[in-house]
Formats: sequence, C-alpha cells, structure tokens
Amino acid sequence: MNTPTLAPHESMELHEALNFKTLCLAKSKLMQGLVFDQLIFPPLFSN
Repeated sequence: MNTPTLAPHESMELHEALNFKTLCLAKSKLMQGLVFDQLIFPPLFSN
C-alpha cells in the first residue's frame, strides 16, 4: 500500500512557511521587550 508523500517542491514550500512563521514569532517576542505602553504599565515610581 502506497503512503502519500509530499513532492520536493511542496516540502520546500512548507519548510519556508514554517521558517517564516517561526522567525516572525521570534522577532515579535524580542520586540515586545523593547516596547512599553504607559497606559497598560504605568511607571512604578511616579511623583
């Protein structure tokens, strides 16, 4: 019985899509540490 497999170009497209998603997630998490919203996170030591 034959098991369905991906063609080489389909495998590469899937690999590219997953790499792109992973890169976007990593970039988003890194940038999240650089951005602060004063309305959500008010300063701890305000006058």
